[in-house]
This record gives sequence, structure tokens and C-alpha cells, in this order.
Amino acid sequence: MSDDDSFSWRARAELLLGRGALQLLARTWRFRVVNGAAINELRNARRSFIFSLWHGQLLPLLWHHREEGVVLLISEHKDGELVARAAESLGYALVRGSTTRGGERALISIIRELEAGREVAITPDGPKGPARKYAPGALIAAQRSGAAILPVVAVADRAWRLKSWDRFMIPKPFARITVAYGDPAKVLATTPRAASEEAPRFEAIMSDTIGKAGG
Repeated sequence: MSDDDSFSWRARAELLLGRGALQLLARTWRFRVVNGAAINELRNARRSFIFSLWHGQLLPLLWHHREEGVVLLISEHKDGELVARAAESLGYALVRGSTTRGGERALISIIRELEAGREVAITPDGPKGPARKYAPGALIAAQRSGAAILPVVAVADRAWRLKSWDRFMIPKPFARITVAYGDPAKVLATTPRAASEEAPRFEAIMSDTIGKAGG
């Protein structure tokens, strides 16, 4: 992937908040799906689950899963507000909060959504990183609800990268984007504290999924 550090936070805001601009760009992207059977099997079985995705890959995945009724956890951070507006315009339901702000309230909301049979998307390294490090929120939600975690990654053959902590990816026009799913994984722990200790295992699962995408 090529980088262009000339993109600023202002450019990011304009892209995320400008629905028309986002649609014009995203409609040029070409998607290839790897291991799509993983998500199809969960949906055919009508099982609730948690999408696990890294914050830096959020934009193409938001577009790929638009208008599917997915519930998205978005931080109450200023940066989260930009993503929230874009996500709502693409048909996502929102839960506001994170492991650093509104954490317990957000966690309860996520568990309720999962118990109601919904699909919830969480960026376990958001809202401020470290990048690709698993915070405990998704693991605790999975442990309490019994929901599976579905790893999903996006890799683009050409993209701009912002100078943010997550190196936020904006695929360029006509980029080829590979969306890869890992196999659904269960949190094996019996307590929330033990669930948080499974972070290294799920970081490894995410790394393996990126390998499937060719990233």
C-alpha cells in the first residue's frame, strides 16, 4: 500500500462527514471476499456475534457492511463523532462509549444487543490505541453473552494513510480491497477478568486473518 502523509485530520473529517464524497469514492472500490462462509454460517444459524476489526481498517469495512443493520460501538471521543455520523448515514445503529469513556454503560448496551440476536461491531484497539492491541471490552461482552467473535480485516492494494495513531486507511479510487473473515472464535474464560487475559490469543487470530487477506 502506498502512503500519502499530506492527508490531514481536516481531510479525514471531510471524507467521513461528506456522505456524497464517500459514496463517490467507495463506489469505485472493488471487493474480494475471503472465507465468506464464516459469516454466512453465523447468519444462516441466526446467531448473534461480534465483528472484531482494527480501527485503522474501519472505513472500507463500514462501506462493505452498510445497510445490514449492524450495531457499531463508537467512542464518545471527538474522533468518534466523525465516524458516528458516517456510520449512521450508512445504516448502522450506534452504541456510544468505549473502554475509556462510558465503558460500563456501553458494555451493558452491547450485551443487551447481542442477547437480542443483533450483530455488533467493535474496534478493540479504539478509540486511541495502541494500534492492533486488544482492549478487554469485546472479550468481556462475548464472555457474558456467549456470542462468538468474528475476526474481519480489510487490505487495499493502494490507499492513503493518515498521520494518526492507527494509520487510518482510506483506499484510493478503484482500489482492490480484500475483506477476509477468520473463523468464529469463542471466549473460553468463565469470568470477565479471565476473559480479558485472552487478548493475546485474539490478537494472534486477527494477525492470522490479515495473513489470509494477503496483508
